[in-house]
Amino acid sequence: MASTPQDEARAALDAAGQLPDAEIDLASVALQFARIDAPDADWRAAAEALSELAQAAVAAATLHADADAGDAERRREVLASVIHGRFRFAGDTEHYDDPANANLIQVTERRRGLPVALGVLWLHAAEAAGWAAHGIDFPGHFLVAVEGGRAQALVDVFAGGGGLAAPDLRALIKRIEGEKAELRPGLLRLMDKRAVLLRLQNNIKLRRLRAGDLPGALACTEDMLRLAPDAALLWREAGLMNQRLDRIGAALGCLDRSLAIEPDGETARRIRAVVEELRHRLN
Repeated sequence: MASTPQDEARAALDAAGQLPDAEIDLASVALQFARIDAPDADWRAAAEALSELAQAAVAAATLHADADAGDAERRREVLASVIHGRFRFAGDTEHYDDPANANLIQVTERRRGLPVALGVLWLHAAEAAGWAAHGIDFPGHFLVAVEGGRAQALVDVFAGGGGLAAPDLRALIKRIEGEKAELRPGLLRLMDKRAVLLRLQNNIKLRRLRAGDLPGALACTEDMLRLAPDAALLWREAGLMNQRLDRIGAALGCLDRSLAIEPDGETARRIRAVVEELRHRLN
């Protein structure tokens, strides 16, 4: 039986799941997730668009010696001019909850996306240019940090790639959490590549859950586990979704896997109680 595009994409995710984080090709893996979610979309055209973006970033780095020498703010400006200027990518403020905004194929077609999807493009372009950059797990709003020398430039990729100083971050956290919110330690947590990709897919999973599509949310979680097979939280989520779908054997398999990864703590105690209840239901 011939393999489908979704089969091929899932095999690629399985392979990526065995790699050290540093060796993951961020944009390529995001593209595989997108192929699964939109199997009829033109993923080859998207791959070509990503290649063009990378080439433009390399050319821009070569052209702007001050940025390439290590000026973080100039690197931000150069990448913004490429991604948001030349290629006209932007945050989708009109249809923010459209699932297409988290699908990299459709993001490259529409030139619109969620912060984390645009962040993938930023990280892809920065890596091509040879510049260090990281996702930032800011509450409710994905950011990017572009490194340079001993400094970094924080970027709001959803707002045209503008830079963020402390007053901007304070205004942002107040907008997200309310007027009483203030900047605090731990707000600017660096994310590894897996975490960025899981945050991207989490948008799709949550939209499916809100729409009442539990089987679809479970399928999304299972694909996330291909990339992150040691993520106990995802195994727990898959187990509880299977439980709600009355797939008791599958639920037990997932919950047992989560306990093998994280056997201690209050969460593990609660999961053991669920496992015990499910085993009674099988008897």
